[in-house]
Amino acid sequence: MKIALLYALLAAVATVANIGSQDVVVRLYDGPLHLMASVVVGTGVGLVVKYVLDKRYIFRFQARDMAHDSRTFALYTVMGLLTTVIFWGFEFGFHWLYGTDEMRYMGGVIGLAIGYVTKYHLDKRYVFKAEAA
Repeated sequence: MKIALLYALLAAVATVANIGSQDVVVRLYDGPLHLMASVVVGTGVGLVVKYVLDKRYIFRFQARDMAHDSRTFALYTVMGLLTTVIFWGFEFGFHWLYGTDEMRYMGGVIGLAIGYVTKYHLDKRYVFKAEAA
């Protein structure tokens, strides 16, 4: 139960980083690709924040060296592709249905929540299996 609560808290931190980054991009850039740019930037920021938090606090991962950490991050990113499809599906789906930034962000939060639950199981099984706490 403790790990679930900690994971939920860290997922919330990464969600705020993701959605917050998106909002900054939308406020600074209103060109033709502003929505895609905001989602891509938010996804990247959220990915890095979540990796750092997960490897330290959830899986207590210690890389042997930079190459090991880089390979682990690459695998972590690959496992995130499925969850990114879930997240983007909800975010763009809500945007299409409701047409507002607020509802797009709501869809993003829902998609991230579903994606993070899925991602935890993928990471535990495939990414951090040898170093799992």
